[in-house]
Amino acid sequence: MAQAQKGICAEPNLHALYLTFTVVDDDTQAMRTKLARILDLFTHFDEEYYEAMVSGVVAIGTEYWYELYPDIIPQELAPFPAMNCDDRSAPNSPGDLFIQVKADRIDICHAIGIEIMQLLKPHVDLYEEVRGFRYLDGRDLTGFVEGTENPRGMHKFDVALVGDNDPDFAGGSYIHVQRYRHNMTKWQLLPTSSQEDIIGRSKTDNVEIVSDKKASFAHTKRTNLKDDKSKSIEMLRQSMPYGDMSIQGLYFVSCANSPEPFKKMLKSMIFGDEEGSYDKLLDFTIAETGGAFFAPSVTFIKRQAKH
Repeated sequence: MAQAQKGICAEPNLHALYLTFTVVDDDTQAMRTKLARILDLFTHFDEEYYEAMVSGVVAIGTEYWYELYPDIIPQELAPFPAMNCDDRSAPNSPGDLFIQVKADRIDICHAIGIEIMQLLKPHVDLYEEVRGFRYLDGRDLTGFVEGTENPRGMHKFDVALVGDNDPDFAGGSYIHVQRYRHNMTKWQLLPTSSQEDIIGRSKTDNVEIVSDKKASFAHTKRTNLKDDKSKSIEMLRQSMPYGDMSIQGLYFVSCANSPEPFKKMLKSMIFGDEEGSYDKLLDFTIAETGGAFFAPSVTFIKRQAKH
């Protein structure tokens, strides 16, 4: 049975390091070997600093996949679904590799990041580095709890991981990332009641507004979707806030057994419903990056490293 990467379904941590790379040479065998060594790094730090609850994810950009593993392709591998409508957009940005490092100690995230940089340096350029952090009791910087709708318990493995329908990639996950930049000045001018209408939940106690009273533009309305059989279209979010005194936002990470849930959610947010009711939260935050990746199982990465 394929072993999934630990970081895909890991419990929330206090700190995260998100690294996006572009590959600058064509030594694919070296890259296959070094991706396996990164997994060994995660294991080493997890065992050495067990109290830090270390986990990580190594994911390959959908375009680079065809260079790195040209002979074997995930069934639903697809590029990032870039979208644009009026002043709302979801851009695609460069990214051949995405590596997520999470731990309850910021120094451990940093130490692992340094090791990864030294290992990959001859082959890659660092496109973006973002450091995420847990804010209060798991809230976004808008003040609302993040990830409330995440699947729980064993169900999250069914949601986040590819199953036996694609046996070569069982235990893998389709990863989508976006770095959102919030307009906090504009957001904080709103009264709490207006913020709650936009999110679709109460701010203090995180109670969802009942369906018949929820605005069609509410974030929870536009992102919590159902299929034709009224079954929830789910994904597992690993998002965290980021920022400093000048810039604040959310680093969005979703993991799913198919790229379709993310694509449908993004379309619902940007284009809205039949009446054009889009996600009004997008009036207060903008996606500045976007990428589609696939995180294969540990078993797959280590097997390919030996070829």
